[in-house]
Amino acid sequence: MLFHVEMTVNLPPDMDGERASALKAEEKAMAQQLQRDGVWRHLWRIAGQYANISIFDVDSPAHLHDVLSRLPLFPYMDLRVRALCRHASSVWEDDR
Repeated sequence: MLFHVEMTVNLPPDMDGERASALKAEEKAMAQQLQRDGVWRHLWRIAGQYANISIFDVDSPAHLHDVLSRLPLFPYMDLRVRALCRHASSVWEDDR
């Protein structure tokens, strides 16, 4: 199942800088591994914001929830999730 996920990160302004850097490094490592695993299929930065738009390829909504809730920055994210389905006019068989 494909899902469009918009993530906006809102770190507390008073968060310790070292803690914030550590969380960002952990997030980056996990995001890159999920991309290599084929779960986090696409990742785009939203220009001018600490936010991204991503496409996830997971088995179920529960699987997506599990993946998202394990992200190190999850407690500081506002998420918008939309289920996707293949469009009849798409010329791509795998919609990649």
